[in-house]
Amino acid sequence: MRSLIAKMLLGFSKYFSKSCVLNSDGRRLLEEILKPTVRRYPHLRGIARKVRREPTLENILKLASIFMDYDEARELVREGMRELTLR
Repeated sequence: MRSLIAKMLLGFSKYFSKSCVLNSDGRRLLEEILKPTVRRYPHLRGIARKVRREPTLENILKLASIFMDYDEARELVREGMRELTLR
């Protein structure tokens, strides 16, 4: 899960809209992350439901903080955004 979340955060321009909400590609990747996560960790159903309803960057970071350090997740987002500004 960690690698898929990192892929999402590093690919900020590919998976998020300008308003920092997941686009359709991002939602597909989110489902790849959430389905096995909820099967393996049923106690995470609540956060999975919240992220599905409101797939904002803030909620994605809350999900990411379960699998990695919050600061590490923020740094991945910064790197993904940096690539966007360099284009």
